[in-house]
Amino acid sequence: MINALQLENFGPTHSLQWTGLSHINLIIGGNGAGKTFLLKSMYSAIRTLEIYRRGQEQRNAAEILADKLYWTFQQDKIGDLVSKGASTLSCKLTVDQRDFSYSFGKETTKSIGTIENHVAPRSANSVFLPPKEVLSLQHIIVKSREQDQAFGFDDTYYDLAKALSYPPLQGKNYKEFAASRTKLEDILDGKIEFDAASQSWKFKNKRNQKFQIGATAEGIKKIAILDTLLGNRHLSPDSVVFIDEPESALHPIAIEQLLEIISLLAATGIQFFIASHSYFVIKKLYLIAQQKQLSVPVLSSVEDSWQQADLLDGMPENPIIRASIDLYRKEVELSLG
Repeated sequence: MINALQLENFGPTHSLQWTGLSHINLIIGGNGAGKTFLLKSMYSAIRTLEIYRRGQEQRNAAEILADKLYWTFQQDKIGDLVSKGASTLSCKLTVDQRDFSYSFGKETTKSIGTIENHVAPRSANSVFLPPKEVLSLQHIIVKSREQDQAFGFDDTYYDLAKALSYPPLQGKNYKEFAASRTKLEDILDGKIEFDAASQSWKFKNKRNQKFQIGATAEGIKKIAILDTLLGNRHLSPDSVVFIDEPESALHPIAIEQLLEIISLLAATGIQFFIASHSYFVIKKLYLIAQQKQLSVPVLSSVEDSWQQADLLDGMPENPIIRASIDLYRKEVELSLG
C-alpha cells in the first residue's frame, strides 16, 4: 500500500507532499492541473518496485525506472520531466512504510544515477485504467510498443493491454472479489469474453447473444476491463489501481454503481487512486466516506497549488465544487422566481 508521495519539480508540480493515504484516494482539479501527471508518477514508481527482481528480470531498479518513465511520459529524454526553471526533480514514494526515492537533472537521457530503495519486492500487480478503453485496440497497442517501438500509446495503455492478455488461471478466484464481480456483471448485463478462434473480444449478454467488442458502448468496455482483470487474477488484494476520469463514457447510474464496487474492492485490500473533475464523482465518494465512516484523502488543485483534505471531514474547498454549488443555487433562485 502506498502511504505517502513527495514530489519536487516534477512536470507541472513544483512541490507536493501527500500523506496519510488510505484505500481510496481522490485527486481533483480542472483540465491541465496535472492530475494525470501525478497518477503516472506514482504508477511508474510502483510498477518499478513490482518488476524489480521478479522472475527472470535482470535489470536493476534504476534501469527499470528509467525505462518506465521514458515509455510512460514519452519524452525524448526523461530530463524533460524536470519543471521549467528547475535543474533537478525528485520523487519519494512510501510503500508499506518504507521509502523508494530518486532524483535526476534536466539533462538526463535514460540513466538515473540517484536512487534509494528500501521497499521489499512486491508480488502484486498495479494497473492504470485510462479514460479510453483498450479492448478494441489491444493488438494495435501491443504492436506499436513491441514491434514498432514508437511513441503513441504510453506504458499505461501497453501494460494494461498485456494484463488483459493473461489467460484465466485454473482454480478458484479470490473469494474477496466475488460480490464485486457479480455487481460488475449486473452493470454490464452480461460479460466480456476473449474469443480464441477469432482472436478478438466479444460481449455476451445474459441472453447468450454475442457482439463484437467494437459494437458495444464505451462504458461497457471500460467496466469490462476491471471485471477481466479481477477474473484473470492479474489483480489481487494487494494491488494498486489508478483510475483516470472514471466518469468518462459512463452514465451517472453506472458511475454510482462503479464507485460502490470500488468501495467494496477497497475493503478487500486493493488501493485506489482516482483522478476526476466530476462533481458527481466527488459527491458520491463523499457519501461513501460518510456512510461507511471511511477516510478518503483528497488532493485538490486550487490556484496553482495542491491542498490536502479528507472527504470524511466534509467536502473540500475547490473551484469545481464551488461552481457546481453555484449552479444549484441559481437553479433554486430561478424556481423560486
